[in-house]
Amino acid sequence: MILVTGGAGFIGSNFVLDWVSQNDEVVINLDKLTYAGNLSNLRSLAGNPRHVFVKGDILDRALLDELLLTHRPRAIVHFAAESHVDRSIHGPADFISTNVNGTFTLLEATRAYWAGLDDDAKTAFRFLHVSTDEVFGSLGPGDPPFTETTPYAPNSPYSASKAASDHLVRSYHHTYGLPTLTTNCSNNYGPYHFPEKLVPLVIANARAGKPLPIYGDGQQIRDWLYVGDHCAAIRRVLESGRLGETYNVGGWNEMANLDVVHILCDILQRLDPKADGHYRDQITFVTDRPGHDRRYAIDARKLERELGWKPAETFETGIEKTVRWYLDNQEWVREVQSGEYLQWVERNYADREAAK
Repeated sequence: MILVTGGAGFIGSNFVLDWVSQNDEVVINLDKLTYAGNLSNLRSLAGNPRHVFVKGDILDRALLDELLLTHRPRAIVHFAAESHVDRSIHGPADFISTNVNGTFTLLEATRAYWAGLDDDAKTAFRFLHVSTDEVFGSLGPGDPPFTETTPYAPNSPYSASKAASDHLVRSYHHTYGLPTLTTNCSNNYGPYHFPEKLVPLVIANARAGKPLPIYGDGQQIRDWLYVGDHCAAIRRVLESGRLGETYNVGGWNEMANLDVVHILCDILQRLDPKADGHYRDQITFVTDRPGHDRRYAIDARKLERELGWKPAETFETGIEKTVRWYLDNQEWVREVQSGEYLQWVERNYADREAAK
């Protein structure tokens, strides 16, 4: 069996769903169920003996020790993280606690567990750490995409905390021999995405007749990766990645935020036409966030060259699937748009006057 941390979040839940659907191996799913952890993402696995959910915190060393000794996983896939830049600006302490201290605690528990395995199990064991391209900082318009050897230059509390966790994972391989793997992905999109991120926020606000807030001029460029492709890449790295290595995972889809919003509006207008006007009419430019990175781009050729992975979805096919999923799953959207989420959106945009 494998242990997944953060398996009720956006990427983690997609990974767990795909894993259970594609093989017979049991998944132990550890998630704290903070604002972005949502058990309804995993509703289809209710009663499935191959999915064992445990509510808990990666900072709880006693719980980690108990889970590892009881279930004896052959691998750990570590998704658990605070992951939203704006939230890290408002409250960086949670990001240091979870992303740095939590990863450290998990590594220490894993090291102790791994040291006690027999030789065959020790050789077969893997610890895969899921990270982000934001650790590399910001690119200029003509700069080459990030590679695995690009120097780290994080520009937000979130990306700095993820950079720190990456360094910890690297150090545990080189110092203790722990069999680690790290993936650094670009912007994910797809089903079960918590609606504070650009794509689900635009879909939800557009249908509700609310403004579609665009930071600055909307020309911040990101590489967009369909979450199903990301999960497939993680499975491939877990299976055959070289120990101690990092692998960049990208979608080969560089696009400005404003262009993404235009595409979303156009798809919505086709699939769920607005009664009066066009969804693009709801676009509103707001003051940019502090330290907003201008461009990210991923060079994923190492992953393709060494392990044969490349994305199956183009941006056009992936974003169409994503919009259709949100239109077909309005009950899920209504469930997450409550309580803390609504308070967060109000707090985040309340002090941003419309950009002139």
